[in-house]
Amino acid sequence: MKDTDEKRDTDIIFSKSIKAGKRIYYLDVKKNRKEELFLAITESKKIFSGDEASPVVQFEKHKIFLYKEDFDKFLNGLSESIGYIKKNQKEELPEQKEQPDEIPVAVEIEMDDIL
Repeated sequence: MKDTDEKRDTDIIFSKSIKAGKRIYYLDVKKNRKEELFLAITESKKIFSGDEASPVVQFEKHKIFLYKEDFDKFLNGLSESIGYIKKNQKEELPEQKEQPDEIPVAVEIEMDDIL
């Protein structure tokens, strides 16, 4: 029974990936043990280390979990933050020139920050 409980915590109901330069964002709708849906947002960034002869590729991942009761507050804060950046960004970012339809958004949240 423990295996099915653990599996339930990781069931992905819906997933959307967003490629943005060197980063990929994953928006995964999951179901917890109480059958409640929540959103897991993952930023995956490719990190290169080592030397040219033997490069090592790793992925740095950051996750946040967003629950239904926080959706409105999160969306309001995100919209306000993006609006501020759009209004106050004095120069065009290099990624915007290459990908004009995408809005660059950088959010760094460590798990320790939300626990």
